[in-house]
Amino acid sequence: MSDSVKIKDLRTPEAIECGSMAIIDAEVPEPRPYAGDEWIVVRRMIHATADFELLDLVRFHPDAVTAALNALAHGGLVLTDTEMARAGLPVRRFEPFGSRVECLMNDPEVIRRAGEQGSTRATVAVDVAAERYGGLAGAILLVGNAPTALLRILERCRDGSIAPALVLGMPVGFVNAAESKALLMEQSFVPYIAVSGRKGGSALAAAALNALAQLALDRRSADQHRS
Repeated sequence: MSDSVKIKDLRTPEAIECGSMAIIDAEVPEPRPYAGDEWIVVRRMIHATADFELLDLVRFHPDAVTAALNALAHGGLVLTDTEMARAGLPVRRFEPFGSRVECLMNDPEVIRRAGEQGSTRATVAVDVAAERYGGLAGAILLVGNAPTALLRILERCRDGSIAPALVLGMPVGFVNAAESKALLMEQSFVPYIAVSGRKGGSALAAAALNALAQLALDRRSADQHRS
């Protein structure tokens, strides 16, 4: 092995993760652009992508973190727009609250209706989810891929036909990705966490929600120890 390359002797997943977080903390010294729980979320997003440009791109609605923690504490549904995002959300982080993580992109009814309507599965999945899950009341909606899903969510929030607790708006790409997120950040009827511009993705959105779920677990554990 080359003497010029210094390999850190970190072998367990826990040690590697702690080492990564320590590096991020060191490279983003105080005062940081995000504080408290928001920094925990953004740090996890940087950890997932090694992209420090996120320091200028992540936007939080003032009630976003509180809304997420309350939704999880009450067993709120989590709906993702890709199977990749669902796969990135470990059951162990959501099962303790009774929260289910669902993705309807491959649902037969979604596929059928999308074909009949000449629409995208992502758009139709929002409508089918609203029908199946009580207007998505108290749900966390995670969009990491499809701007059409985010646009449909905004339409239905605006007309009052769905009432999610939080929208994670992080679709990636060139066609309506930045625009759909700009609309999300302009509205005031649903709390959100968004990544402005073209960047985003399922892994990024899942990282943000994993950070929120871990915060919720930590707070529940602390409450149990106090009681």
